[in-house]
Amino acid sequence: MPKTLKRDLFPYLLLLPAIVITLVIVAWPLVETIRLSFTDASLKPTENYIGFANYEKIFSRRFPEVIARTFYWMALSVALKMLVGTFGAVLLNSAVPGRTLARILVIPPWVIPIAIGVFIWGWMYNGQFGMISGLLQRFEIIGGPLEFLAYRETAFLATIITDVWIGTPMVTIFVLAAMQAVPGDLYEAAWVDGAGRGYRFRRITLPLILPAIATMSLLSAIWTFNSFDIIWILTEGGPRGGTTTMIIDTYKTAISRFKYGEGAARAVMIVCILTAFSGAYFYLISRFAKKGA
Repeated sequence: MPKTLKRDLFPYLLLLPAIVITLVIVAWPLVETIRLSFTDASLKPTENYIGFANYEKIFSRRFPEVIARTFYWMALSVALKMLVGTFGAVLLNSAVPGRTLARILVIPPWVIPIAIGVFIWGWMYNGQFGMISGLLQRFEIIGGPLEFLAYRETAFLATIITDVWIGTPMVTIFVLAAMQAVPGDLYEAAWVDGAGRGYRFRRITLPLILPAIATMSLLSAIWTFNSFDIIWILTEGGPRGGTTTMIIDTYKTAISRFKYGEGAARAVMIVCILTAFSGAYFYLISRFAKKGA
């Protein structure tokens, strides 16, 4: 083989193991899921091709309501995580006593296994012996025990609070790293010119960390959209479907009801929605960046 050809092929040979692993772990399951979505696969030993029947079932039932609830759940959770996480990053980036200890203490919600953290929150939401209901009764805000996970509205809010508690440390660390990368000379020049703290944050910090915030927002949105553990451990999608998101509905259809074909169709819908959402998000961010430039 000529030396030039060897030199050209060498980088691709180095990438070959990663490409093979990606195809086996990602591409093949995705293709298999798409194939299953066009069949009536279940516990039966045989499966038949049924075309778009599974997709027609999706839109003929309550799935549009599940889609809307999923986006609502994701939007509230991501907005709170970004708001609280950014505010926490600003505080941790300030020259205050005990800053190092505060940075260490912000980690546990993210480090603790999700299942353990959610079980603790489930205990706190309990109306009979949970801490939250007990405190509300002690301060006479409520007149008796309140089962947060027994009602649709409070259960929905409870899952959001738990998700924000788990996801905020990651946002805080990510935004804090972006803040620490801002050159200190800019702050010194602005301080010499008499700029206040708020002005420096609006004109220096925020524009420079905006790409990091945009990236973290997208990643957090995808993670939240696909979140399963929190809702399943707390409510299993109840009460009366009040916390059933697309992931929970897909799991119930494919695993609990053994309707693999319908579950695969729902999974394909999730992939399409997330792909479209990511594309629209990047498009809007690029438009915003061009206007800002």
